[in-house]
Amino acid sequence: MGLLTGSLPDFPWDTLVPYADRARMHPDGIVDLSVGTPVDPTPSLVREALAAAADAPGYPTTQGTAELRAAVVAWFARRRGVAGLTPTAVLPTIGSKELVAWLPSVLGLGHGDVVVHPEAAYPTYDVGARLAGASALPADDVAAWSGRDDVRLVWVNSPSNPTGQVLGVDELRGVVEAARRIGAVVASDECYALLAWDEPWASGGVPSILDPRVCGGRHDGLLAVHSLSKQSNLAGYRAAFVAGDQDLVHRLLEVRKHAGMMVPGPVQAAMAVALADDAHVDAQRERYRRRRRVLVEAFEVAGLEIDASPAGLYLWVRAAGAGQDCWQTVADLADLGILVAPGSFYGPAGARHVRVALTASDETVVRAAARLTGA
Repeated sequence: MGLLTGSLPDFPWDTLVPYADRARMHPDGIVDLSVGTPVDPTPSLVREALAAAADAPGYPTTQGTAELRAAVVAWFARRRGVAGLTPTAVLPTIGSKELVAWLPSVLGLGHGDVVVHPEAAYPTYDVGARLAGASALPADDVAAWSGRDDVRLVWVNSPSNPTGQVLGVDELRGVVEAARRIGAVVASDECYALLAWDEPWASGGVPSILDPRVCGGRHDGLLAVHSLSKQSNLAGYRAAFVAGDQDLVHRLLEVRKHAGMMVPGPVQAAMAVALADDAHVDAQRERYRRRRRVLVEAFEVAGLEIDASPAGLYLWVRAAGAGQDCWQTVADLADLGILVAPGSFYGPAGARHVRVALTASDETVVRAAARLTGA
């Protein structure tokens, strides 16, 4: 009881409610760019696959169907440059957030153990450490934790939520080598990997933790987490998977069997179809590319600055020069009827930034741009 009532942080989005109310007072209504919730239709081929599998009276398999696991393996080879993955090293999850939140607990971490995560980071990395009774260490520099025998799990997130930062092959290799020296697991949140905007990532691809250039062709101690929420507009399906070290995946599978953590059968069928089709993913990326271009230009005209953001689904924005407190920027934009997320949601490193999501319709993005530029 103490864990649930005392050691978890307040849910950050509740603190944004007054600013949402403020933005709604705009004569033309609110433009909500705060949460990265997809708004475009789920592809028809995926919906058809879901419907075709809707007669599902029996329990689904926790480990995933053979078809789904084979589709994941083929997708990793085709889209992520990962060879040597086997279906037994793949496991579907009910979205990626639950895996992030429960991974430290499933790995047996507890008091005295340390979970490393990026300094500007998705809050659930910290929450997962707390749920397990472990400690979280925000650190971007490998030197801050390499050689420590209390570090048991290292999270990397590339492209980053919220900053869009991408870790290259050499950077990822440095993380893997340091973690292997101390026996720590590396979990890589790669949910935005197919949304790259700037070079070299746009043409060369964002490297995976399972890329042979990163891991030397060995997946021991490594887990890659991926979601179809953004690339396929499947957030409502809760469709994700984890892959990598076969022994670690087996440990996750055994716990999930006991806990009844199963992805519904129709969703598994839809996932397999989505993973086999690249055309809808590429089309969705182009939609986000267009929206990103409009918003980048508008924020720059408005005198704000965009840092990093070479990939992913967000812009990392601050006031010009030295910037200002992120909540002041949230308030300034709310006065224009635009709601964004304060960077402080993602740790002290985000205190002077706000996160702007690209997940709004073309028409809504144009409205936001007009307000920013005064057009």
